[in-house]
Amino acid sequence: MVSRRMFLSSAALAPFVAETAAQTSSGGGGGGQRPVVVGSSNGLKAAELALERLKAGTDPLDAVIAGANLVEDDPKDMSVGYGGIPNEEGVVQLDACVMHGPSGRAGAVAALEGIKNPTRVAKVVMETTDHILLVGPGARSFAEMNGFPVENLLTEKARKVWLYWKQNLSAKDKRLEPDPSKLDPEVQEFLRDYGRDPFRDPRSHGTIHLSACDGRGDLAGCTSTSGLFFKMPGRVGDSALIGAGCFVDNGVGAAGSTGRGEANILISGGHLIVERIRAGRSPKDACLDALRRVVETTKEKRLLDEKGRPAFGISFYAVNKSGAYAGATLWSHRPSGKPAQFAVADARGARLESTAYLYEGKPTL
Repeated sequence: MVSRRMFLSSAALAPFVAETAAQTSSGGGGGGQRPVVVGSSNGLKAAELALERLKAGTDPLDAVIAGANLVEDDPKDMSVGYGGIPNEEGVVQLDACVMHGPSGRAGAVAALEGIKNPTRVAKVVMETTDHILLVGPGARSFAEMNGFPVENLLTEKARKVWLYWKQNLSAKDKRLEPDPSKLDPEVQEFLRDYGRDPFRDPRSHGTIHLSACDGRGDLAGCTSTSGLFFKMPGRVGDSALIGAGCFVDNGVGAAGSTGRGEANILISGGHLIVERIRAGRSPKDACLDALRRVVETTKEKRLLDEKGRPAFGISFYAVNKSGAYAGATLWSHRPSGKPAQFAVADARGARLESTAYLYEGKPTL
């Protein structure tokens, strides 16, 4: 039976652990040229588009939002926007935040239903209100007021995946488990894509983050997600929270995260990374510092492996004002067994690079 409870108990922030905790991998960062865009691996095309916009003189926030919209509009990416996996009631709820370095302003929406581009709505919140975060029905009403069309975001494939999860939820309910030999092809495809059984483990997730530095050194970032697969209605992770899922200081750098949002919320990872860059750390070392803080604050046995290490996945991405960039993750490999990578787009083109990491192996949660 699948547990629906994903709460973390409060944990006090702890000091950074020793520098030697990280693996000495060759990947994880580089650069120093502007413009540059860095982000999650599902944002390769998004980073490429954002870089094109930067080269054309587009504001860095508009550039990263345009990139994120590519993924939000793509029903094949079932972790963001249209086609995202719904909550446990079959409703797609989206979270997003944006931050603009030159103005120092930010906007965000959470638990937004029926609007497939939450990053665009977040920007309108930033530009036209005295607020930063709007949630639930209020966020949707605001979006409608500003001309965003209301759409059904639950695709047929996502509906089948959700229904199959419901059928496999418990041996004691009244739903009959489907015949494995007659598994719907789209459900089979979903299982192959995510490399685990999300019906037995509802902590599967996905997000897109992009941070950018333009030719002048101006910075911006955005993060967008449909959240944990089959989450509790109203659950909000780090992707809508400025300082956690995304943070920008135009004089220093920009950073963001994907992965277990609850772990990032506890350390305010985006803000922490930027502050470490301010203190003189490289983007790579700053991201590794944030990962070490995650290790220090993760204390619940249910979240730890047999060696006492966090059993979940979380990744950070960062760029500083000079254009140096980085990506770092807890584990060297994804749950599917593929090496962990992040997206970069700069003068050398758009590509995936290997992340820095703390532990060899893959998460078990």
